[in-house]
Amino acid sequence: MEKLIYLLWPPQGQDKKKRQQLMVGEIGPRLLQAGAIKLTLYVDDPDSDVRSPSPFHPGERICAEVALWTGDAEKRGPFEDILGSAGFRFAGYLVEESVYTEYGGNRHSGSRNWPDGQRSPGVMAITLMERPKRLSHDEWIKRWHGRQSPVSEAMQPRARYIRNVVVRSVTPDAPPYEGIVEEAWPSARHVTNPFLFYGAGRNPLKLMWNIMVMLRSVMGFLDLRRIRTTMASEYILKS
Repeated sequence: MEKLIYLLWPPQGQDKKKRQQLMVGEIGPRLLQAGAIKLTLYVDDPDSDVRSPSPFHPGERICAEVALWTGDAEKRGPFEDILGSAGFRFAGYLVEESVYTEYGGNRHSGSRNWPDGQRSPGVMAITLMERPKRLSHDEWIKRWHGRQSPVSEAMQPRARYIRNVVVRSVTPDAPPYEGIVEEAWPSARHVTNPFLFYGAGRNPLKLMWNIMVMLRSVMGFLDLRRIRTTMASEYILKS
């Protein structure tokens, strides 16, 4: 199987509730009918109205991500027709997925016990990453996978962590993202409370230290001015 990720930007003025209904109630089932073998939707909807903990920068944010698996990425036309007919502007990528932490893989979450189609608990952070020109691809992956992943896993209360390395874009004029991260957090509070987010307990000194450790790790492989994060709800429609 091959994994395709589509990043979606909304039509102007789209209501979040209507977006949720459209994505989960209409687009998802149509993508499955078109042949998606596995399908997960990440939607910026009323249930994920949480401020991102990442640095905020002006500019467009995606409103949804479609992650689907297919037997042949070259036969993706029907999927793209569905997304286009719904009025979304989108960019598509063929990716290599690695699951660093699955639900139940650490103390922050139990194993998945909810059915396909039901909203996952907590909130998701979808982060789009560009490789700085100062780093080779191999060095970038080494710093991301070899340092940032274990540093963040040891520190943060993250329930699920999926890394997607972009193999190539599959749509014209797709932004030059080389990494797409899908992170699940147990609750909105785990994202908005810095003591929880940085694993500092109630210790202000530990909070300051952990923030410095995290910033040093992130700045080692990313340009903070180029990070784009969208908070979303996760809907695993077919696992």
